Amino acid sequence: MRSPTRRKTMKQERTERLFWRGALLVAGALAIGALGGWTKRVRAADHKSAMDPSRLARQFGSLNDEVAAARGETDLVLVQLDRANKVMEYSAKYQIPADLAAAVYDIALSEGIDPALGFRLVKVESEFKRDARSPTGALGYTQLQPATARFYDAGITESKLLERDVNLRIGFRFLKDLLGQFHNDMHLALLAYNRGPSKVSEILAEGGDPKNGYSDAVLRGYRPPRTDAGDGGLTTWR
Repeated sequence: MRSPTRRKTMKQERTERLFWRGALLVAGALAIGALGGWTKRVRAADHKSAMDPSRLARQFGSLNDEVAAARGETDLVLVQLDRANKVMEYSAKYQIPADLAAAVYDIALSEGIDPALGFRLVKVESEFKRDARSPTGALGYTQLQPATARFYDAGITESKLLERDVNLRIGFRFLKDLLGQFHNDMHLALLAYNRGPSKVSEILAEGGDPKNGYSDAVLRGYRPPRTDAGDGGLTTWR
């Protein structure tokens, strides 16, 4: 027979084994539960931190707007710097005040005239003298006849025509109209500016040559802006 002490020891061992087995099962269950809770919390946190698509789109849209605005401001600054440099170049080239150079440059652009051509026209017509008057009665920087000016402003007076901006604007607008009338032929448009469009048209209709040296004088050293066609967008009559 086995001794009672031995049986008791075997029972104790079985009890201990069962105890530890249960403890391991409980610990495992707790660990699994804890892991499950942690996973849920992570998912919840991820869900919470995940940005709503519409909100994300709005933020990206706002960022794009800011980038576009910054780019627009940069482009504007570059345009302004380019204008300032060109105005100073023309001022130095023709030895005229910067404010007059700026007026010729800006008004030529606004009337659709290449500023370089505008400066050449004013140089030949008046040598940049505000009060210039010709023997035939032409006035100001662009040497406009009052009758021509009244075609653009019926009530214009002589004193008004001598104002810088008024004279430049009407003179450049007249040249722009002549370029259109003579199909962007610079020589013919300038000859019409000098001799009158009716006179030039009459000479051409009779098969004559309206050239008198005026257009050559204005275009001396002038280079028209280049276009895709490579001709500056203007034709030249010969």
